[in-house]
Amino acid sequence: MTLTERLSHYEKLMRLDKPIGILLLLWPTLWAQWLASNGDPDWPILWIFAIGVVLMRSAGCVINDYADRDFDPHVARTRERPLATGKVSPKEALLLAAGLSLLAFLLILPLNNLVLGLSVVALFLAASYPFTKRFFAIPQAYLGIAFGFGIPMSYAALWGEVPLEAWLLLAANIFWAIAYDTQYAMVDRADDLKIGIKTSAITFGRFDLAAIAVCYAVMLGLLAWVGLQREMGMAFYGGLAVAAAIALYHMKLIRQRDPQQCFRAFLHNTWLGAAVFGGIALDFLLRGKGLFQQAL
Repeated sequence: MTLTERLSHYEKLMRLDKPIGILLLLWPTLWAQWLASNGDPDWPILWIFAIGVVLMRSAGCVINDYADRDFDPHVARTRERPLATGKVSPKEALLLAAGLSLLAFLLILPLNNLVLGLSVVALFLAASYPFTKRFFAIPQAYLGIAFGFGIPMSYAALWGEVPLEAWLLLAANIFWAIAYDTQYAMVDRADDLKIGIKTSAITFGRFDLAAIAVCYAVMLGLLAWVGLQREMGMAFYGGLAVAAAIALYHMKLIRQRDPQQCFRAFLHNTWLGAAVFGGIALDFLLRGKGLFQQAL
């Protein structure tokens, strides 16, 4: 195998060819970065977190495929993954995951001790999530914690503490992750039932659509609560309104439980996260312009 071929397999193992996971990890981190900085981000810290998102998502994908290497060959969507086909060995995968995690840790060394401590928790969450599918009825909730842990870490980096606001944002992300990853799990439900993996799509059963709708509603409600506490303006709530409209569109896509449409809805969730971020960023931008005009 040539070096180019090996690097191509590593790229697929890290899912760099499928950036949806990076985006779903990045949006909640950006929510927190903008809220914690009052719309005036510390750019070096922001870049550390953005690069860290890419590294940790990549490491998480490698660990996930290592954990599922005996299951993936039996699932139509995953049977061509590098570990499932033997193009990358389990030892290579572990070394790659360790290297990515080390790079992510080196990135945050300039930050405070609270961030360093939380990074250990973040690493544990990323490494342990794939194994929760063996015994957790709703592993998607655990995924929501792992994917949203950039939120408390962002506040820790910018405030030196993790306030209630950060935990409310994390809770919102957990419900969002259950919603979008249940859509993802609906694609593989038949295969997962055969091999014995637990997912929210299986746990919710015929109530899957109702559960997704409730999760979207709770997510938006928690974000609105944060907005009320921070006295955010109409732009923020406009962003939530757009996000709600997108959620309704997703419910329309998945109403027949067609696997292709469910996967389409899952991919489209990046626009929901973007709408929330757009509302936050625009609200602070308009607020800053108002203060500038008053100063004049």
